[in-house]
Order: sequence, then C-alpha cells, then structure tokens
Amino acid sequence: MYKQYKQSILNKMLLWAILVIVTLSSCSIVTPNQRPEQLAVNSGMKKTIFLANGFTLTAYSRTTDKTQPINIYIEGDGMAWLSRYQLSRDPTPKVAIGLQLALLDPAANVVYLARPCQFNDFNQMPCDSSYWSDKRFSEKVIDAVNQELDSFVNKTQGQRVNLIGYSGGAAIAVLLAARRHDIQSLRTIAGNLDHAYLNQHHRVNAMPDSLDAIDVAYKIREIPQLHFTGTRDKVVPLEIALRFIDKQDNSHCSATVKAAARHQEGWAEQWQQLLKMPVPCKDQT
Repeated sequence: MYKQYKQSILNKMLLWAILVIVTLSSCSIVTPNQRPEQLAVNSGMKKTIFLANGFTLTAYSRTTDKTQPINIYIEGDGMAWLSRYQLSRDPTPKVAIGLQLALLDPAANVVYLARPCQFNDFNQMPCDSSYWSDKRFSEKVIDAVNQELDSFVNKTQGQRVNLIGYSGGAAIAVLLAARRHDIQSLRTIAGNLDHAYLNQHHRVNAMPDSLDAIDVAYKIREIPQLHFTGTRDKVVPLEIALRFIDKQDNSHCSATVKAAARHQEGWAEQWQQLLKMPVPCKDQT
C-alpha cells in the first residue's frame, strides 16, 4: 500500500513537472510579430501607429531631448519573398535588423520606422502584396513614409534628422533625403541603392513601378553620408555603393566603409563602433 501511495505521489510530481516545462516552453515561443515589439518595449521605446496613403505604419520611438537631432532608422524589406519565385504573404521581418541597430543607438532621440505592410494585422487592415514586391519603392510608399517622418519631426521646430537605412530601407532613406531640407546626415547599411542594376545582377524581375535611389544620387551629393557594405554580403555587393557614389560626381561628402559582415549577420555586433565613425563634411552642416 505504501509503495503504491509513494508511486502515486511520484507520478503526480512527474506530471506537475511536465506541465511546468510545457507551460514555460509555450511562454518562450515568440512569433515574428511579437519579438520586435518585446525588444522595443523592453528598451523603453513607445509604439506608434500612423495612417497614411492607405497604409498602417508601425514605429517605435524614444525621445528625451527635443533640442537634439533625431536619428531615424528605416527597416529593410523583411520577409518579402519566401524563395526566388515565391512571394511572402507577410513581409514582417523574422529578424528586424533595423530595429536591432536602433536599440543599440545611445542618442537622445531614436525612431524606428517599419516598412509599409510590416507588423500589419491583415485581418483589420489588408495590404496589397505589390507594396512589398514591385511597388516597394513607389511614390505612394515614399510619400507615406515621409508623412510618418513629419509626424515625429513636426513636434519640434528646427530639429535636424539623421537618416539610417538598412537594405531596402536605405533606398527609402535616400529617396526621403532627396525631398527634404532637414537632413543632417545619411547612413546606409547593406543598402539597395540601385535596384535596377541589383535586380539585373541577380536575374530577377525589374521594378518599373518603383523609384530608384541612384536616380537622385547627384541631388543629395552635398548631404554628409556614409555607406556601409559587408565584405561577405552576397545579396548587395560593394559595387552597388560604388555605383551610387560614382553618380555623385566625386562628392567630398560621401564615402563607403567596408565591414566584416554578411547581409543580415554581423551588423549589430559592431554597430556602436560603426556609428562613431565620422561622416564626411558633417561638421560643415
């Protein structure tokens, strides 16, 4: 009888332990939509939802000194494609590189802008997949992000902006810089600065409905800028940044910096050091 009672207790304890393990395991599962939000909130960033041009745009921000410039980070293309030929149903990035870099920035004012359709509740707000494929850099997209940027900058008077774009977000940053007058500096990381040439390089479809960053390269030649490229990046090779700078007709305010990184890997580990690098002719602005 005692042995049976003891075995019963042991069985209950074992069952309880299994339940605890299962519960903890289920709590540790983080979906792509939850993880960036948890990272941002845990770092003291405030979530903002902005509506523009039919898009629901997600932003995270930390602003503590309105007299200081504001660093604007723009996310990459995310999960735009599942494979070379299969478009994703949701472009939300599994690993939000742009957000990771924003969280590492010690500046007083940091804002992270997700791309249109990313972190979207598609049941509440449907989003056309063309805006994370061939229209990802369309006039409608750039105008929407520009309105979103205004919503942060217009809260102060004369606040300058440092634009920082990762991958496809770099193209957005360049196109924004070409139409604004408050840009203090521009930094791109693994930037798609010439999508027509890059798509041809990878032998994928062109994007005729998208604006191309390289077409405004000369227009922003006086803006202080650094273009970081990964020495092991097989997605956006160094040649893209060099072509972009060449279009600026030897601008003294633009330079490339090579870093030991792949397209997605290696940037967060060295971002704080890269961020300290002086931007050409920035002290003249």
